[in-house]
Amino acid sequence: MLSDEFAAAPEHFYARLRERTPVHYEPAIDSYFLSRHQDVKRVLTDHDAFTTEMFQVRAEPVMRGRVLAQMTGAEHTAKRKIVVRGFTGSALQDQIRAIHTNAAELMAPFLPQGRVDLVNDFGKPFAVHAALDVLGLDRADWQQVAGWHAGVAEFVTSLALTPERRRHCLDCAERLDAYLAPVIRQRRSRPGDDLVSKLCTAEFDGVTMSDRDVTALIINVLIAAAEPADKTIALLFKHLIDHPEQMAQVRRDPDLLGAAIAETLRFTPPVQLIPRQTQESAVFAGTTVPAGATVFCMIGAANRDPAAFTDPDAFDIHRPDLGTARSFTAAAQHLAFGAGLHQCVGAAFARAEIETVAALLLPLLDEVRYSPGFRYRETGLYTRGPVSLSLDFTPVHASGTRRG
Repeated sequence: MLSDEFAAAPEHFYARLRERTPVHYEPAIDSYFLSRHQDVKRVLTDHDAFTTEMFQVRAEPVMRGRVLAQMTGAEHTAKRKIVVRGFTGSALQDQIRAIHTNAAELMAPFLPQGRVDLVNDFGKPFAVHAALDVLGLDRADWQQVAGWHAGVAEFVTSLALTPERRRHCLDCAERLDAYLAPVIRQRRSRPGDDLVSKLCTAEFDGVTMSDRDVTALIINVLIAAAEPADKTIALLFKHLIDHPEQMAQVRRDPDLLGAAIAETLRFTPPVQLIPRQTQESAVFAGTTVPAGATVFCMIGAANRDPAAFTDPDAFDIHRPDLGTARSFTAAAQHLAFGAGLHQCVGAAFARAEIETVAALLLPLLDEVRYSPGFRYRETGLYTRGPVSLSLDFTPVHASGTRRG
């Protein structure tokens, strides 16, 4: 699991893991990896037997407090509702307009050139901009926030950190905390309609949340909103370019876009691993995992399990066992958003965000293809996506007409 071969192409190992070692022990990090769909779903939906206690070590130091995934009961219900309100209803409609404007502005400079790196030129800045818009933070600060966000994300998603990288990540968290402190003070005294204001003014058990609580939830939302978005947008275009007949169908029928996004999330989920801790010993496929052990749910492997999906190693936007409508809900068959109590709080937002961006880009990127000499490469074990995605397309004049 920690080898260069696995890092280069984990999908090549999924079938072998599911069939031969569905409970894989990795001694270097004293952790167990589950690859079958039924086992992963069991862990994610039984939150009494499989807890999120490991986030005290994996997340709290950089989140500056407890995150949603650590909460249960009335506290989880109340605080999750506060966050969800920032992603739904009229708030979501406002965000969709901002997302469209933001995406159009970011793409505009590349249209006359007929070339864009969909990851580094567009996806990464777009994802951070969108997260800042939701929170109500100043988009002008996006580059420094992105740098701090990257350090926090590295801490949460690394399976092994050197002391030097750990110090760097903790420093990023401290700087992000210091940046947010005056914002929180200002929103407490003069709240607006943004999510930070909602967090600052919301009450739980009759008591408003502390600055530490608010800071942790802001960073929680920042990571959750920004980390998968750029990866999913790039992966969607990669798969459609690799399957030109499906690209043509999506261009002809925009209603298929939701299915293309759902299949992208199944086929190449940006979040590959979700950790849990066993409350008591548990048996999977005849193997006993001891109490107190860290268990990593392999989302990528589970999403390609033939017990859950027909012909799972094929990218197919028409597959009957996916169900586009339910793919962004708790009833989803794929596990890209997790499952159960701690399923991704922003699934509906993610769908609206990626659909809005893809619907904008598809007509602009006419005859889109890989740039000459481009070599595709993905990185990441915990979260995974393209290093870059250099694309050529028919250039567009400032007037909106195409050259050629």
